[in-house]
This record gives sequence, C-alpha cells and structure tokens, in this order.
Amino acid sequence: MTKPVELPQGTLEMLILKAVSLGPLHGYGILLRIQQISGERLEIRQGSFYTAIYRLERRGWIKGEWGESENSRRARFYSLTAAGTRQLKAETAKWTDMAAVVAGILGRKANEI
Repeated sequence: MTKPVELPQGTLEMLILKAVSLGPLHGYGILLRIQQISGERLEIRQGSFYTAIYRLERRGWIKGEWGESENSRRARFYSLTAAGTRQLKAETAKWTDMAAVVAGILGRKANEI
C-alpha cells in the first residue's frame, strides 16, 4: 500500500476547482473524486475541505445549487463559474511552473553547477 501524501498549503482549493471542472458534484462527491483521481494517495480532512468549498463559493469561483443526491438526499451541487475557470487556469500554470523549477533543482548534480 502506498503512503498517503500531505497537501502543501494552498493546494486544496486548486484540486477542488479541478474536480468541479470535470462536472458538477455535491460536496462529498468532490472529496471522493479528488481521492479517486489521486489514486487514494490524498487524505483530506472534511473540516478543511468544507471550509475551502465555502471560501471558493464566496469568491465566486464555484456556484452551488440544491438538488437530490444519488441516494435521494438533499445536497448542494457545485459547478465551476467563468471566474473559477480563469482561476484554475492561473493556478495550474503557477503550479506547473513551480513543479518544473523544483524538479530542476532536485535533478542537479554537483558537477552541473
């Protein structure tokens, strides 16, 4: 079994935006989608998760509408807004750039400096 990975500060919101960009889901469904996509490697605390969901909604990056879940319960379904799409694109670019810089540093050998 592979060891779970801890999320760096500020990453959870980007992952929520990505999960919602794949299609509307209720809160717990978003959490499950992130865990599924990560190959069950990410452990996300529900308290942090729902706080991030509410923050994203307040910022206008996702919107929530009430509906019925697959088990016939009332649930809030979230979808990405146009502002959320722009934010996801910006965050993805920043993350990709940072990952490339860090990978470049970690890949250096003493004789390459």
